[in-house]
Amino acid sequence: MTIILTILIYFVAIEHLGIMGIEIWGKSTKQAELFGMPLSFVKQPQAKAALANMGIYNGMLGLTLGLTPLFLTGHNQLVMTALLLLFVIIVAIFGSLTVKKQIFWLQGMPALVTFLVLLTQLV
Repeated sequence: MTIILTILIYFVAIEHLGIMGIEIWGKSTKQAELFGMPLSFVKQPQAKAALANMGIYNGMLGLTLGLTPLFLTGHNQLVMTALLLLFVIIVAIFGSLTVKKQIFWLQGMPALVTFLVLLTQLV
C-alpha cells in the first residue's frame, strides 16, 4: 500500500472514531447541530440511546479500518479495506438522504476518495 493510501485510510478511521465520540458522549446541543435534529428530540432518552447505538457502529467501522493493516496483508487487506470503505459510502449516502445532506460530504467523500485511490492498487 502506498503511504498516501495509508494516510487516507487512517483519516477515515479516525474520523469515524470521532463521530462515535460525538454520538455517544457529545453534548446534546452539538449533536442536534451536527445531525440536523431538534434539540428537544436529541435530549430524549430514546434518542440518546439511538445515537449511542449509531456511535458504536461508526466506532467499529473506524476501529476495523484502522486494525485491518495489522491483521491482513496484500490483496486481502485491500479487498477488506475496500469493503469497509463501501460500507461507509453507502451509510453516508443513506444519511444524506434521510438526515442531513452534509453527511455525504463530511463522511462519504473522504471514504469515496480513499476508495478510488485504493482501486488503483487493486488493478
